[in-house]
Amino acid sequence: MKAIVQDRYGPVEVLTLDEIDAPAVGDRDVLVRVHAAGVDPGVWHLMTGIPYLARVMGFGLRRPKDRVRGRDVAGTVEAVGREVTRFGVGDEVMGTCEGSFAELAVTAQDRLVAKPGRLTFEQAAALPISGITALEAVQDKGRVESGQRVLVIGAGGGVGTFAVQIAKAAGAEVTALCSTDKADLVRAIGADAVIDYTRADIGEHPGAFDLVIDTAGNRSIRSLRRVLAPRGTLVVVGGEGGGPILQGFDRGFRGALLSPFVGQRLVALVASERLATLERLVQLVETGAVTPVVSRTFPLADAADAIADLHEGHVAGKLVVTV
Repeated sequence: MKAIVQDRYGPVEVLTLDEIDAPAVGDRDVLVRVHAAGVDPGVWHLMTGIPYLARVMGFGLRRPKDRVRGRDVAGTVEAVGREVTRFGVGDEVMGTCEGSFAELAVTAQDRLVAKPGRLTFEQAAALPISGITALEAVQDKGRVESGQRVLVIGAGGGVGTFAVQIAKAAGAEVTALCSTDKADLVRAIGADAVIDYTRADIGEHPGAFDLVIDTAGNRSIRSLRRVLAPRGTLVVVGGEGGGPILQGFDRGFRGALLSPFVGQRLVALVASERLATLERLVQLVETGAVTPVVSRTFPLADAADAIADLHEGHVAGKLVVTV
């Protein structure tokens, strides 16, 4: 089968389109014929091996443990292990795996759900990781309530577009922070107000928000606390700044350490990718409250270009690789 593989950490040039063996199917595994695969920041981190924390966490110290890139997946079931009970050959599915930039990918059955009929494969592939991250940020960590004032920073990105929709579905008043070229998009998906960070600063809104979801990762904890209400909640979703060891995670850790000593809740989010959370996300999709925003698709051979475009930071919504 064809797949995008790498044998060392590095920039996009380490990725190649190769012919490799199909993955083996374990007793509780599902083999998926991939139709589409989402591109999220985690793909770039696993490609580069940065932050180094990821290597220590089991992704490979000197080289990638899994050669094939890509984690979001949508496709049809090609084969199932003998203990698989939730899916059969031909079912349309979506979820997460290790190695979706390929013609075939294998994953455990509890990392998949049935693809909602209202979604294309491209939309379905855009949903799992970014959607789960947003759902956990807004609902689980943010504890959003109807009528609350919510600020989503990085609202035009992959996680941000989901966070806007999820907060709006909960009855919140949503303000989106994004660039000029994404303003129309975030209004279209439900934002009540838009702050264009190229023309204004969130510091002009002291104490204005009950909940801040920061997906952009380039503002200090101190500056984010200024726009929070005295008993507000800040959820830090990763980040791309900082050094190579922790990179964006250090802001979240610092906030969590400070939280017990201030009136505001400062929370660091590391998404869990639990099946139950993915199922909750699908329910929001099926009611029409959430729809993935796919800005562009790339053929499998151009997956490296998709990763490069995402890392440049100017993508609205999600990028998807089609197979």
